[in-house]
Amino acid sequence: MRDIVIEQTLPFPRDMVWAALIDSDQLAAWLMPNDFRPEVGHSFTFRTKPAPGFDGIVQSTVKVLEAPSRLVLTWTGGGIDTLVSFELEDAGIATHLRLTHSGFKGLSAIVPRLVLGTGWKSLIRKKLPALLASRGPEQTQSLKAGQ
Repeated sequence: MRDIVIEQTLPFPRDMVWAALIDSDQLAAWLMPNDFRPEVGHSFTFRTKPAPGFDGIVQSTVKVLEAPSRLVLTWTGGGIDTLVSFELEDAGIATHLRLTHSGFKGLSAIVPRLVLGTGWKSLIRKKLPALLASRGPEQTQSLKAGQ
């Protein structure tokens, strides 16, 4: 079954986009509440409202953390056991983000893949940019200072 691949160029510096991927509070603001920590091997949980066939819980583990370029997580919930990869590249003063959600297998993964494909598009193209825009340039400077 095909992977979900979404690419988006965000008009924000890579450090700012990276922070939105690895800071638990920012991740909660655009994706889901969580107990994420940016440590390889850390297991954590995303939680959201349940839906038919989905209890609202995604179990994840940080598999790869290459700051500020690549984050890979396991994504297990709703009957699927998959991987989500975020890859960041500088694009001038902007950042190119490539999300790949892979590992969909069997007929039972068809509906989750369709739902997640639509969800990821909205998250990457609307919610994440809105969060980053709300952070403003002063937040970028404080993020860099805090690293």
